[in-house]
Amino acid sequence: MAIKVFIDGKEGTTGLKIFERFANRSDLEILEISEEKRKDPVEKAKMINASDYTFLCLPDAAAVESAQLCTNPNTVIIDASTAHRTNPAWAYGFPELDKSFREKIATSKRIANPGCYASGSIAILYPLVQSGILPKDYPVVIHAVSGYSGAGKKAIAQYEAEDRDSGLDTPRLYALTQQHKHLPEIKIISGLDFEPVFNPYVCDYYQGMTVTVGLHARLLSKKVTAKDVWEMFSKHYEGCRFVKVAGFMGEGTLPEQFIPANTLANTNNMEIFVYGNDDRIMVTTRFDNLGKGASGAAVQCFNISMGIDEGSGL
Repeated sequence: MAIKVFIDGKEGTTGLKIFERFANRSDLEILEISEEKRKDPVEKAKMINASDYTFLCLPDAAAVESAQLCTNPNTVIIDASTAHRTNPAWAYGFPELDKSFREKIATSKRIANPGCYASGSIAILYPLVQSGILPKDYPVVIHAVSGYSGAGKKAIAQYEAEDRDSGLDTPRLYALTQQHKHLPEIKIISGLDFEPVFNPYVCDYYQGMTVTVGLHARLLSKKVTAKDVWEMFSKHYEGCRFVKVAGFMGEGTLPEQFIPANTLANTNNMEIFVYGNDDRIMVTTRFDNLGKGASGAAVQCFNISMGIDEGSGL
């Protein structure tokens, strides 16, 4: 019998990408709601409770409302919004962090899909804290760049308009108030005492991102070299299918000493680079903001929850 899936918010970028990844899967039956009723809570409740799995690809408030419509104890909710990511009752959908995350995803009826910037940041910070290298009160600074597809429909239209503003030709720094919506989950899931300084840029290319954290060796909890940090990451993510640690200083992955942000577009892969020197150690994640940073991660969690190959459809 086919698994029944409802995507609440299929019209948005993440919802569309999930729908595309399910297009050729014969094991699924996609429940679709008529356009005129897609915001009708009665009709949505019917779809959610008739489904085995519901994906919420909605703004936060709408995601909370839709989650509350679920009365079927067997329906699994996978929420792609920010709404439930710091709720301990929900599984956090990053299975590679350690086996406890994977086990909770596999057994929970409520799964919160990580944010894109958060995925790249936590992939760096969680192992550093867990290994005892990074103090929990370290003054973390995160620099990140993303393609404009992560900025929503309005921004996509601005970037793709023929008469667009010339400022869109350049990288644009935003989140100037240091109140970005991904900061709470970065702090809590990573195990930090304080929210990091966060400097995100949206850039003039469609998809793909890099997230970078710099470390001053003199401020770390233990004396380590850049090579020691690379070895820690290599061991932490050993055997992971979608998260790979590149050779030290990018050896074997980077033909030049540059890390372009868009090379993993349309994949669910993430690469981690450790470079710099023994005084200033740099760690960068590279992945697709629409893949491992959104729809790909959601589908991976869905597969794990189903108990099938986590790469199905990816």
